[in-house]
Amino acid sequence: MKAEEMWKASTGKGVKVAVVDTGVNPDTPSLKGQVLTDEVPKEVSYKATEDYDGHGTSMAELIAGTGADGTLRGLAPDAKIVPYRVALTGLDKAEMQKAPHLAKVIRAIADSDVKIINMSFGGKIDLPDVREAMKYAHDKGKLMFAGTGNDAMETEFTGFPAAYPYVVGVAASDESGVVGEFSQHGNYVDLAAPGLDVPTWCDKTFRSYCTGEGTSMASAIASASAALVWSAHPDWTANQVLASLIDTAGRDWARDDPSTYLGYGLIRPRKVLENKDFNPGPADTDPLAKENFRGVVDESGKPVAASPSPSTEPSKGTETSDGDDQGDRASATASETDTSGNTTLWVALGAAAAALVIGGGAFAVIRSRRGA
Repeated sequence: MKAEEMWKASTGKGVKVAVVDTGVNPDTPSLKGQVLTDEVPKEVSYKATEDYDGHGTSMAELIAGTGADGTLRGLAPDAKIVPYRVALTGLDKAEMQKAPHLAKVIRAIADSDVKIINMSFGGKIDLPDVREAMKYAHDKGKLMFAGTGNDAMETEFTGFPAAYPYVVGVAASDESGVVGEFSQHGNYVDLAAPGLDVPTWCDKTFRSYCTGEGTSMASAIASASAALVWSAHPDWTANQVLASLIDTAGRDWARDDPSTYLGYGLIRPRKVLENKDFNPGPADTDPLAKENFRGVVDESGKPVAASPSPSTEPSKGTETSDGDDQGDRASATASETDTSGNTTLWVALGAAAAALVIGGGAFAVIRSRRGA
């Protein structure tokens, strides 16, 4: 990704990213001044800045951390974070009941000036009101990313919200672009981003960083990548930002033949930023229309969003390094749910406080053709 080169063109300034997660701690050195706590609507603001296990804060830092005092520097360090806390695994029952419903949160974000919504969590249940909220957010011009899930070695399932129409499902790859063995696969995988050996806070005490793996971190990196592009091209629509990321994704297969494991390939925002005359395509054309509708129409002939089916093929990928699963969280609204995890963002964890950069990952190389 060569982040230091990208930062010469864009640092994410002017772009707000909603982090819907376990809450975001605005007081870590990396996030001081980065979290817009006053912009969370009161009706969905319950404990938004109280992160009960460190996951949401980690995602926020991967997106927009400043790297202050030797902490983690995000891929879009001048973007801003708007925090939201929803009921996810690890929250006790009493707190779950007080947490705002995901559909209500998404609608509130849709009515704000946030451009990007990051959802580093997932579950197996397709909730009609949440599906409708995602459509509402899309119609309001928001770009949404979610991790596809981390249970590919144990089970097959279609993960939501990544599988909802208009949500970009992000798989996790290593630094060479090979999909992680754990990364959930299926027709709802749209893009891939680094998701192995990624630094995140170890726990809610915020005393130290650990390394982990998962599609949560990959989702955060994808959101940050979109922030970089949107900052450089503020007049583009969400469709155009996404189209540019799809068109420039690293892959060794045809653009119109996406992978079950890596979608359209490994995200490479640098390829957009280095071309000042990049053509993002029509403002009102959904680059994922094929995935979102698949030719299904209702009685009146209007397109109907279809739920993707999980792949029936065995998981493929290279070995993943052992690490903390801190990056992934499951929706508490369903059992046997999964969340997403890591990214290989280059960060500084020392006195130097100089951000490293995501390196390599030029092409995604493990794939399987999608089914019809």
